[in-house]
Amino acid sequence: MERPQAGWRARLHTTLELIRANPTGRVALKIFIGVLGAIVVTVGVALIPLPGPGWLLVIAGLGVWAVEFHWARRLLAFTRRHVNAWTRWVTSRSLPVRCALGAVGLVFVSVVVWLSLKYSLGIDLVARTLHYLATH
Repeated sequence: MERPQAGWRARLHTTLELIRANPTGRVALKIFIGVLGAIVVTVGVALIPLPGPGWLLVIAGLGVWAVEFHWARRLLAFTRRHVNAWTRWVTSRSLPVRCALGAVGLVFVSVVVWLSLKYSLGIDLVARTLHYLATH
């Protein structure tokens, strides 16, 4: 029995090959993939300063581009190698080291959120918290 994912991929591959067989289809596919990838990457880049899926969307957009562009396939492979290497390195460390890395990541994300709110929306959470603690 064929795995559902393998069947889906085979159908997608066949569909893309049929589109690429026609010169107009090939150009239209490149334009469509280029625009769709650019939209996903742009949204991801806009979300990077905020907690959430910013980098994940950038990598997803790169995956969209990789369907049609060789440079994107190479960059995606490079990214996968380095993310896998980082993950292997972190998981091979002791629990205190992993906790310290997690704490550093939490502090980094907290500072990014604080600065994003302060400079984009004018909300200074630190000043408001200190004021609240001083008055209550």
